[in-house]
Amino acid sequence: MIKGFKEFILRGNVIDLAVAVVIGAAFSAIVNVIVTSIFNPLMGVLFNATTLAKALPVTIPAIAGGTTATIYFGALIAAVINFLLVAVVVYFALVVPINFIKKRAFQKKEAGQDAVAADTPPTELELLADIRDLLARGTTATAATDHGKHASDPA
Repeated sequence: MIKGFKEFILRGNVIDLAVAVVIGAAFSAIVNVIVTSIFNPLMGVLFNATTLAKALPVTIPAIAGGTTATIYFGALIAAVINFLLVAVVVYFALVVPINFIKKRAFQKKEAGQDAVAADTPPTELELLADIRDLLARGTTATAATDHGKHASDPA
């Protein structure tokens, strides 16, 4: 069980996910400040409240001598605004640029061009695939003399 956990933790995508969570938490703090400092007061003015979190109150009457409760629907509106801001920034800061890069690479491949520059170093995955192929062929001695020539490249 410990071995499986170690393999899980050492996967590259787990590290990427951890970085994304940390960045997301930091970004969430920025969005929260924007919502509480800018949008809440603006929306509070529209709903005649000091902040959006206290806007649109609905008081529930007490039952059998208990205390009353107040539901603030403005807090829900603030949460929706917060979510929409995060979604807009993620879309325009991450999704749109990545889709643009993928589209350009696809167009280059369709035109018969290399998707990346010829002098771009190989990725880790390509290097590992080359090592695997060389080991499978038993030709590790010649790999040292190729100096970066991929095993999949023609001679």
